[in-house]
Amino acid sequence: MPEIKAILSTDDADRRADLVAGHLSRLEGELDRTRAAVVALQRLLRPDAEALAIELRLVPERTVAAVSGTVRRDDVNAWYDAAMRDLDAAVAPGDRLGTPAGRYANELFTEGSGEVMVFYPVQEIVTTGRVETVSLPEIELAVAVHSGSHDDITETYGRLGQWVVDHALVVAGPVHETYLVGPRDNDAETTWRTEIGWPIFRISRR
Repeated sequence: MPEIKAILSTDDADRRADLVAGHLSRLEGELDRTRAAVVALQRLLRPDAEALAIELRLVPERTVAAVSGTVRRDDVNAWYDAAMRDLDAAVAPGDRLGTPAGRYANELFTEGSGEVMVFYPVQEIVTTGRVETVSLPEIELAVAVHSGSHDDITETYGRLGQWVVDHALVVAGPVHETYLVGPRDNDAETTWRTEIGWPIFRISRR
């Protein structure tokens, strides 16, 4: 509405044209995002889980430098950015034993707020400010890689979740994400790779 009022209130033809063009561009962007969301939701209703490459991985106990907190779902991105700034300042690149990763409590998705932890695997103890050293227990995960933009990552979650339901016993616990390549590395969305790890308990090791 403010944009419409601005368009109607100006007598400058060039100014009016710029306002209309800007408003049209924003509407087109919103339409593209809506279309992408509709496609992702349609795929969630018909998940082709068997076509997804899934690895069963036993992750050993790890020592990590971590930032944790109770976060609202709408605030996750801003919280993550601030937490990673703290981690980057506390853990030198040479002391990191892997790429950044996170754990997200089920309640974050089901209730809109839950425990979140982001971390780097490390060898040495790190304690400064919000950053603390945490020992993560051994865990078995069903792992799938989401490629590209994060806008449709829920599709990969849905397909992986369907596979877990069909093939394994789900363990109550946080889902894991490992950021192999992401926005912090470059702006090319086509290169982004995020591992999603779903906690499981298999009846057989075969």
